[in-house]
This record gives sequence, structure tokens and C-alpha cells, in this order.
Amino acid sequence: MNTLIQGNPLPLIIGVIGILLLLSVVIVFFNFFGLWIQAKAASAPVSVVNLILMRFRKVNPSIIVNSKITAAKAGLIYSTDELEAHFLAGGDIINVVLALVAAEKAGITLPFNRACAIDLATKDTGKTVLEAVRTSINPKVIDCPNPSGGITKITAVAKDGIGVNVRARVTVRTNLDRFVGGATEETIIARVGEGIVTSVGSAASYKTVLENPDSISSLVLEKGVDAATAFEILSIDIADVDIADNVGARLQTEQAEADKQVAQAKAEMRRAAAVATEQEMSARTQEMRAKLVEAEATVPLAIAEAFRNGNLGVMDYAKYENVVADTKMRDSIGEEDSESH
Repeated sequence: MNTLIQGNPLPLIIGVIGILLLLSVVIVFFNFFGLWIQAKAASAPVSVVNLILMRFRKVNPSIIVNSKITAAKAGLIYSTDELEAHFLAGGDIINVVLALVAAEKAGITLPFNRACAIDLATKDTGKTVLEAVRTSINPKVIDCPNPSGGITKITAVAKDGIGVNVRARVTVRTNLDRFVGGATEETIIARVGEGIVTSVGSAASYKTVLENPDSISSLVLEKGVDAATAFEILSIDIADVDIADNVGARLQTEQAEADKQVAQAKAEMRRAAAVATEQEMSARTQEMRAKLVEAEATVPLAIAEAFRNGNLGVMDYAKYENVVADTKMRDSIGEEDSESH
């Protein structure tokens, strides 16, 4: 045999190639023949060549085949290329197909491309296109305000100054046509909260709100708070209404306290001004007294000068001293009378 191999190696090469081909056929059979049979039996055929090429395109053949079978059993026909394209785009093709099947059974029109767009839009939000379709079929209830934010009621003030606490429950369903690019639940909660504050604020009295709470939901619905959102509001139900506090009276009390402090500050300013004026007048009095003393000091000089010039005699000076003594005596008597009274 060694002589045969050395003489003509062709048979050996052919044998090796045959063994490799046989192994390839066995590998293809075990990897793809089962999927091919499964798809064929479910009336969702996929060629073996296409299954092999999926491996080269880094597509999981079992996911594509199972998704196509699920769609076919529901009467939906999608090409393998459409399913592969969404898979390669990073979408969850299984959820997309399940959502399409659920929409078909519920009589909801949902094109394949829109389902794929919704799936990609919800990729990083923790939600799925299947949940969106289920919410469209079975509406969900949103609490307003959201208790997870630590606030359980919205406080609004009527025209009479009485605060009212309101808690609402909003029933919504997904609007698949506006889901991509539409505002989320947080926008619905914010708009409903704004509508509640507006409705209560326009009421003449808190009694009107307590007697007719459905007026709040009616006004909020009229505002069209679901515009440009991913949801359609079916109803707004007021779950709880109660009195918060007399906001008007509290504000008036705070205003009165502020006015009192302002008045006290102004009074203090006037008192300080009066004290300053008093001090100024005291200073002027002392100044005038100093001038008086200065003037009185010139009297003896003037008398001496009059004596030297002969304008004042001894008798005149004696009369002057008598007048001065008499004046002092009168002043002393007047002070004693004042103290006795």
C-alpha cells in the first residue's frame, strides 16, 4: 500500500475529501436539518442554504425559525429577511412577533415596521413592545400623583382660600400610532396634576369641590392632556378628596405678622430720629448757654469801662446790684412754689 501511495496519491486525496464532505454533511444535518424539517412541517419553510448563511451573518437560526413559525401559526407571513434585519438591528424579534400576534388576535392594526420601531424605542427603557400591545388591549391605571415620588395627594386652593387634597386614578391605554416619540407616563401625571390644580383653583368654594368632585375630572379631560403622548386617556376618576388647611387664613396671618414687623421697624426709625433730634436740640441748648455765659462775662467789663469813662456812677451801680439781687430772690421764690405744688 505504501508503494501505491507513493506511486499515485490521488486516491488518498479523494478519500480525504470524501471524508471531509461526509463530515460536513453530518454537521449540517445535525445543525440545520432539524430546523429545516421543523419549519417545513409548520408551513414556514426556510431553505437549508439560508440557514447556513445565517451563521455567516451572525444570526441565530433557531430564533428566526421559531419566530417565523409562531407568526405563521397565527396567520401572519413575514419573510426571513425582515426577521433577520430586525435581529441584526439589535431588536427582540421574539417579542415583536408575539406582539404582532397579540395585536392580530385583538383586532388591532399594527404593521411589522411599526412594531419593530416600538421595540427599538423601548430597548433601553425596561419595557417591551409586547407590554405596549397588552396595555393597548388591557388598559392600565396610573396613580396621580405617583406614590413612588413620596407624594400621595395633590394640594390645590379654592378661591375662598381653603386648601383641598386630591388623589386621582387615570385609566390609559397605549396609542400605538404615537408610541414612538410620544410623551411617557410622567407627562400624563404632570398634566393631570396641573389640571386638578386649575380646576380646584377656579372653584368659588371648597364646598363645591367636595360636593361635585367629578367636575375636576371633566375639566381635566376637556384640556386634552393626552395630546402628543404615547397613551390615550379613557377616564379620570377622583379617588379621594379632603380638606388640607385654611391656606387663605394662614397667608393673611403671615401677612399681618409681616405688616407688624414693618410697622415696628418704621416706629423704631421714628424713635431713633426723635432721639437724634433731642440730642441735637440739647447740643444747641448747650451752645446757646455757652454764648449766654460768654455774653454775661462781658457785662462786668462793660461796667468797668463805663466807670472809667464816667458814664456810670456809684449810685447807678448800686441800683443795678439791687435789681440783680431782687431778680435772684424772685427766681428763688418761684422755684420753691413750683416744688411745693
